[in-house]
Amino acid sequence: MTREEKSIAIEDLTAKLANANVIYIADTSGLNAETTSNLRRTCYKAGIKLEVVKNTLLEKAMEASTNNYGDLASVLKGNSSIFIADIANAPAKIIKDFRKKSDKPAFKGAYINGEIYIGDNLIDSLASLKSKEEVIGEIIGLLQSPAKRVIAALLNNAEQKGETAE
Repeated sequence: MTREEKSIAIEDLTAKLANANVIYIADTSGLNAETTSNLRRTCYKAGIKLEVVKNTLLEKAMEASTNNYGDLASVLKGNSSIFIADIANAPAKIIKDFRKKSDKPAFKGAYINGEIYIGDNLIDSLASLKSKEEVIGEIIGLLQSPAKRVIAALLNNAEQKGETAE
C-alpha cells in the first residue's frame, strides 16, 4: 500500500468514525468462509457495517477524529474488525450469538456514545444494554400506567352505580 493509498484509507476511516456513535472492535480471525459470510449477512440485516481494518490505519484515524477514543487504541493488536452501528447493543448481541458456536468474534473494545468499554468480559453487559427506543417505550408505559388505573377505577365505579361511561 502506497503512502497516498494509506492517506486515503485513513481519511475514509476518519469520516466513518466521525459519523458513528457506536463502534465495536473485535477479532474475527480464524472464522471460516461460511461463518464470515453469515456474520456479514447478519450485520447487514441489522444495519451494522462490518469492516476488517488495519490497526495502524484505524489508530491514525482515531487520532485524527474529533471524538475522544481514550485507551481504545490499546486493543488494536492482531486482527481487528470494526462494527459500526446506530443501536448500542446490536453488535454485542450479534457477537454473543455467534460465540455460541465458537470463540470468535472476540470482543476487544467499544466506543458507545462517548464511553469506552475494553475487555471481552463486558460483552454480556453490552448485549443487555437497552436501546434508546426500549427506554422510551418503558418510560411511556410507566407514564400510561397510572392513567390507565384511574380510568379503570372510574369505569368500575360507574358500573357499580349502574351508570354508563361515555
